[in-house]
Amino acid sequence: MWEVLQHAAWVETLATSRWLYGLVLVVHHFALFLCIGTIVLLDLRILGIADRHQALSALAEQLRPWTWIGFGAAVISGFLLFATEAGDFAAVTPFRVKMLIIVLAVISALAVEWRVPKWDRAPVIPATAKLLALISIVLWLGAILAAVEIAPLTGLG
Repeated sequence: MWEVLQHAAWVETLATSRWLYGLVLVVHHFALFLCIGTIVLLDLRILGIADRHQALSALAEQLRPWTWIGFGAAVISGFLLFATEAGDFAAVTPFRVKMLIIVLAVISALAVEWRVPKWDRAPVIPATAKLLALISIVLWLGAILAAVEIAPLTGLG
């Protein structure tokens, strides 16, 4: 299945066009900065490190559209990059680990997002909120580190 995707005409065009592949790569990196950056900013606010003077719900509301725009662009551009070597990427453990960490990080970010209104009404942000925010940061950092280790460990990328 992955080999068929990898050898589709549009994927081969992407893979062999330096400027097109480079453009998708730049979009992917920018989208990751936007998505992960906004998630981590909210997590840091929960931890009491960043933007302490703004209500948690207000900050979450401001960041939410940017987070999802970044996430959507990262998924699309990431799929396009994956497609260029789909058969190879799908077969290696480091890529699978990266994808697992990303799924866990997204679940963590959603859990934070769903609980923000409750935490904002509390007189003090609960310790469980801070723990979840810390886990979220660690998972996103893990996803980034796993991604950059794919090439050295496998020769792909």
